[in-house]
Amino acid sequence: MPAETDQRDPRPPVVVITGPTASGKTELAIALAERFDGEIVNADSMQVFRHMDIGTAKPTAEERRRVPHHLFDVANPDEHYSAGRYAQEARAAAAAIHARGHVVFLTGGTGLYIRAFLDGLVETGRADPHIRERLEREQSRAEGEGDPTRLHRRLAEFDPEAADKIHPNDVRRVVRALEILEQSGQRASSVRDAHGFRDRPFRVLHLCIDPGREALHERIARRSKAMIDGGLLREVRQLRELGYGPELRPMQAIGYRHIQPVVDGADTLVNALAALETDTRRFARRQRTWIRAVPDVEWFDPADADAIFARVERFLAGDETGAREQGVQTATAEAERGPSRRDARGTRSRAAESAG
Repeated sequence: MPAETDQRDPRPPVVVITGPTASGKTELAIALAERFDGEIVNADSMQVFRHMDIGTAKPTAEERRRVPHHLFDVANPDEHYSAGRYAQEARAAAAAIHARGHVVFLTGGTGLYIRAFLDGLVETGRADPHIRERLEREQSRAEGEGDPTRLHRRLAEFDPEAADKIHPNDVRRVVRALEILEQSGQRASSVRDAHGFRDRPFRVLHLCIDPGREALHERIARRSKAMIDGGLLREVRQLRELGYGPELRPMQAIGYRHIQPVVDGADTLVNALAALETDTRRFARRQRTWIRAVPDVEWFDPADADAIFARVERFLAGDETGAREQGVQTATAEAERGPSRRDARGTRSRAAESAG
């Protein structure tokens, strides 16, 4: 009989650990990296910035000593850190990790960064800061006039396909699509269709960690209070003393923008905490929406540690047999049932309680 050929995918493996904010990604990724000789590559767009630790829920120094971490603290808050730069630096880190014979655990909740790392980016030429600044100023004026969706309506007029895929509140992507239109004369949707996102150098296991809506809201409440108790006000003051003003994009992120009025004496920590918790829940909902649209994502409750470890072990061994039969939820199934069904499964273990 002819010898059997090895049909296993030769591409290096990457395990993606994503999920809504506060779902438990960080602790789980560290535990997986310890078990499977891995290293963690950050996929959180805020954790790349120096001096921003508490408000970004960055892994602690102790956690980082447990396994190697990459793409944390690589830019100052006043630097423009693009998805293109991220993809280049993260892939370089991954190549070095694979060269050492280790496994890459890509961990974070920034969908654009994950996609850029896994599939490559659309080549649209260099960003034009003048166009972007003008559009951002126009957006600020529109918001001040009570018309926050003005730019999104303009995008819908000239590129309805792109507008359909971008939430009106996702100002950054709306501005970028309009920037591409002005700069190149091409619709962003056409540019992306031509790209096809075919640059896929990795064999990927894409896991979403999600404890369910009610449990996640409890985690968000605890994390928000822990950030305030842990010194977020002090951190924002220190950032301001270093010259990083409230107009900078990282300083407008969740947590930081809520504390700015407190630093200026215009609000209280009690009000800031309530707003922080509310906006974090909304952000988590948007993250879930994005993840449900990603093909081949497998959903797990963070309390199902044994199932998660077993799934990763099978993936790294090249054995995909029976993945669906062993309780893995695809993105399609998750979208059909929604998070509330998972909430009804009863009280969960808090083994993976630490913030992700």
